[in-house]
Amino acid sequence: MRIWLTIAALNGLLAVAAGAFAAHGIKAAVGPQDLQIFETGARYHMYHALALGISALVMRGGAARRARLAAMLFLAGIVLFSGSLYLLALTHVMALAFVTPIGGTAFLAGWLALAFAAAKIDN
Repeated sequence: MRIWLTIAALNGLLAVAAGAFAAHGIKAAVGPQDLQIFETGARYHMYHALALGISALVMRGGAARRARLAAMLFLAGIVLFSGSLYLLALTHVMALAFVTPIGGTAFLAGWLALAFAAAKIDN
C-alpha cells in the first residue's frame, strides 16, 4: 500500500509539472492543436494519479488483490495514454497515436478493477 501511494503521489507531481510545462514551457513553441493534445495527457495523468491513490488506500483485506490490479492498470494507462500524448504533441510521430487507445483501455479496465475491489472491501 505504501509503495502504491508513493507512486500515486509522484504521478500527481509529474502531472502538475506536465500541466505547468504546457502552460509555460511549450505554449509558444507548439501549435494550439499540439498544446491541446499535451494538456489532455496532463489532465488524464492527474485524474489517474488520484485513482492510483484511491486504489492504494483500498489495498486491504479482501480488496487488496483487485485494488493492486487497478493500480497497475492505472499506471499502465498513464504511461501509455498520457505518455503517448505527450510524445505525440512534442514529436509528431503519428505511430504513437496507435498506443493511446491501449492506454485508454487500461484506464477503463482499472476503473472496472477498482469497482470489483470496492465490492470486496471488508467492513
